Amino acid sequence: MKLSRFKSSIRSAIAVYAILVYGGYAPLAAPSEDWPMFRGNPSLTGLSTNRFPQKLSKLWEFKTGGPVKSSAAIVNGKVYVGSADQKVYSLDLRTGAKDWEFKTEGTVESSPLVLDGRVYVGSEDSHLYALNAKTGALDWKFLTGDKILGGPNWVQSPKAGEKWILAGSYDFKLYCLDAATGKSNWVYESSNYINGTPAVSEGKTVFGGCDALIHVISLTNGSKIKEFDAGAYIAGSSALVGKFAYVGHYENEFLCFDLEKGTNIWSFKDRNFPYFSSPAVTEDRVLFGGRDKRLHCVKRTDGTPIWTFATRGKVDSSPVVCGDKVVVGSDDGFLYLVSLADGKEVWSYEIGQPVGSSPAIAHGRIVVGSEDGRIYCFGNP
Repeated sequence: MKLSRFKSSIRSAIAVYAILVYGGYAPLAAPSEDWPMFRGNPSLTGLSTNRFPQKLSKLWEFKTGGPVKSSAAIVNGKVYVGSADQKVYSLDLRTGAKDWEFKTEGTVESSPLVLDGRVYVGSEDSHLYALNAKTGALDWKFLTGDKILGGPNWVQSPKAGEKWILAGSYDFKLYCLDAATGKSNWVYESSNYINGTPAVSEGKTVFGGCDALIHVISLTNGSKIKEFDAGAYIAGSSALVGKFAYVGHYENEFLCFDLEKGTNIWSFKDRNFPYFSSPAVTEDRVLFGGRDKRLHCVKRTDGTPIWTFATRGKVDSSPVVCGDKVVVGSDDGFLYLVSLADGKEVWSYEIGQPVGSSPAIAHGRIVVGSEDGRIYCFGNP
């Protein structure tokens, strides 16, 4: 058999296997070694190639001037993260030493996106900033009508060689901007605040907001493809895998939508606590935190519970799956390493103040922020 035919047969077998095992659920894209944006990739699936031992050590910490809710990006050995002190920082991943800082005029809760030598990040001063990744110099900024809390995302534009940046604002609008110049390509207007990062896959972007709707938008021109009634406002970001979107909302449910059929495939409801955490999605599981102080793991096919891990504080932090383990923070002041198989605690570290920031994982390191104003880095002892 020729090599090309052999590869084609393997791909066909994998596709059939996915249909049989996951009911047609699309296979996941391979995660990157870097962590260039919120949740690690444009589909926001929260997966890392890294694997960790049973015990980790704190390698360094960096003090900012305010609480850190921003989740870091890690690219080329540098950590990029925002703080409530209105600044964006570039730190050395190995040592935690500061390379540069950039001052905005508002709190920076947005998670940075690093793409082609630029750092894109929003601020409560209503601007989206494009900074030089090496120097922190301003390349351009774009003014929206209100604060930007969610991290930006990106997509390859229909024009060869060009890339577009997507960012939602509290002015109810999703903006699509030219990555090089900041020029607007299109704007889509929803009917309430947009909190999270828009997910991107297969020519569409998906996001929710305080209008309690899941919006499915064409990336070509910003036109509406579909919208779904989620039943309550959405504070987190969706994960998008093929035609399926996974997201939780304020009225205590976590949902899976079929974007092609326009239906809700399954819903998970445990106790009367909302979900602000964004999910991690593996080949057969979905993991998400809740304000019920738990990390939940359910079957990807039907939302059936597999296990729960109890903390002593709400879990707004979004979990990251790394091999056979899961990393997540809690408002009880701990960062946890949990077994993916059974939800048992493997390791934990007491920071002491709430950990609402979501972990960023790259090159054998875990980077996370805390309400104590510090950025922490953990790795092999």
